[in-house]
Amino acid sequence: MRRLLPILLTLLLAAGMTYAFWPRPVPVDLGEVVQGDLEVTVDEEGKARIKERYTVSAPLGGRLRRIELDPGDPVETGKTLLAVIEPNDPALLDKRELAEAEARVKGADASLSQAAPRLEAARAALEYAQNEYRRKRTLRERGGITESELEDAELLVRTRGEDLKAAQFAVQIAQFELEQAQAALVRSRPEAADSETVNGAEIESAASPGTTTVPRIEIRSPITGRVLHVFQESAGVVTAGTSLIEVGNPEDLEIEIDVLSSDAVAIKPGAPVRLVHWGGDFPLTGDVRLVEPAAFTKVSALGVEEQRVDVVVDFTDPPEKRTALGDGYRVEARIVVWQGRDIIKVPSSALFRQGDDWAVYRVIAARAVLTPIKLGHSNALEGEVLEGLALHDVVIVHPSDKVVDGVKVIRR
Repeated sequence: MRRLLPILLTLLLAAGMTYAFWPRPVPVDLGEVVQGDLEVTVDEEGKARIKERYTVSAPLGGRLRRIELDPGDPVETGKTLLAVIEPNDPALLDKRELAEAEARVKGADASLSQAAPRLEAARAALEYAQNEYRRKRTLRERGGITESELEDAELLVRTRGEDLKAAQFAVQIAQFELEQAQAALVRSRPEAADSETVNGAEIESAASPGTTTVPRIEIRSPITGRVLHVFQESAGVVTAGTSLIEVGNPEDLEIEIDVLSSDAVAIKPGAPVRLVHWGGDFPLTGDVRLVEPAAFTKVSALGVEEQRVDVVVDFTDPPEKRTALGDGYRVEARIVVWQGRDIIKVPSSALFRQGDDWAVYRVIAARAVLTPIKLGHSNALEGEVLEGLALHDVVIVHPSDKVVDGVKVIRR
């Protein structure tokens, strides 16, 4: 018995060492090759901005009365009084300035004459686009054209509609500039009556007993919207061209997104955009209206110079869904550059480089099998499989350095 005891101890020790050093399966996380939709997006931060903003400036030098409006106050076209300017000294009646005021009237009148034909052209272009859309919709119902051609016609209608709005706004601005120039011309003639109105700009004369008549000019809002900024709130002497107040329509917003120039190449006008993390409970939607043709240099947070391009996006949601969104507010945009339907896809976390090609570890009979694949489009979560994998294949996601070809694995 004493002779058997050392033998038994040796056998137990050998069995324990064998068990300790016996190859064990590597615990891994598994994923599956599935079929579904895939979307490739360019994700960048952007900001909301008012499409058309108007900075009201002093049409001539003089003494500015205190501006009582505050940012956010509503304004109405031709009714809301923005600022009042009174004469500062007799130099306002100088012949040279009188000639300059007359020249400004002629220039503003020429600008208005130039803007009117553009408005008619934009209106005709919109009417043509609407007729073309109705015609293509009828052809689509009969199967005469593709859905893509109908969507192009619809995009053209929206684009022409925006062009018409811009042309209408340009006419309003030109009309307002003409009114300001004419009002300045009247202001340069102190012999005017006590009160007269020239093209909507009211010129009043304030007089007291024993004093000379002193005219003044009242500047009214050129558009209906809200006050954005007040540059010169306090009363004081201002020169011609001094910025006084900025107004705009907060409901008429667009999104400005700066993206890498390499990403901008893949972005096309009309591409759908989702706006997330803007503060609301649901994402907003829009379409790319413009990819600006010129890039600019921007230094990243890491100190690297990057070439960036501005992408302008129009909302497709009605203003009622984004009432809390304001000028300059931050958003996160996801611009769709490619969409695939019913494609074979694999988790991106399973992909790794093998030389110049892509590969995954496929699980066959509880063992990892190195499998080269041909990859198509991909995003941060999934990749399109063109060759190498079949539907419902099981792959290893986030493979560690312990996973090699042929090693035995077990689900973590």
